[in-house]
Amino acid sequence: MNPYNVIERPRLTEKTVHLQNKLNTYTFKVHPQANKIQIREAIQEIFKVKVSAVRTMNCRGKQRRTRLGTGTTASWKKAYVTLAEGEFIEGV
Repeated sequence: MNPYNVIERPRLTEKTVHLQNKLNTYTFKVHPQANKIQIREAIQEIFKVKVSAVRTMNCRGKQRRTRLGTGTTASWKKAYVTLAEGEFIEGV
């Protein structure tokens, strides 16, 4: 799988910015079939950094009301990537 297909986009929220500053952990939305090894290799290839740990979680879609009844938003996968000490990703 292409590294740019594995990593879809970074997640930037107040919580993720706090994790970046305190624990050197970055959060990304990743392909649902990507495993931790593929995520680690993709981050290292795209951003040229050393990854020390990867944690993943599947986020279930939420029920939403629509004018036609109810529907569900899409499910997606999130990855918490911890970088080695002294490493950082510029601009994320």
